[in-house]
Amino acid sequence: MINSNTIIIAGIAVIIIGFILVFVGTALQASSKTSEVKSGGVILIGPIPIIFGNDKSFTIIAVIMALIIMVVSYILFYRGII
Repeated sequence: MINSNTIIIAGIAVIIIGFILVFVGTALQASSKTSEVKSGGVILIGPIPIIFGNDKSFTIIAVIMALIIMVVSYILFYRGII
C-alpha cells in the first residue's frame, strides 16, 4: 500500500516538473524567430462544456480530451472506485 508521504512527494515532483516545462517552453518560444501561438481548451461547468480555441485542430483535441475526462470521471465517481 502507498503511504501518504509517497503521494506528497510525487505531487511536489509533478509540480516542479510542470514549472520546469513551462520555463523551458517559454525560453524556446522566446528564442525562435517566428512565433505562432495556437490554443484550445475546455471549461467544464457541471455537465456543460464550454469549448474555445483559435485553431480548429487544437479545438478538436480539446473536445476529445474533454470527452475522455468526462468518461473517466463517470467511471471513477459513479462506479464506486472513489
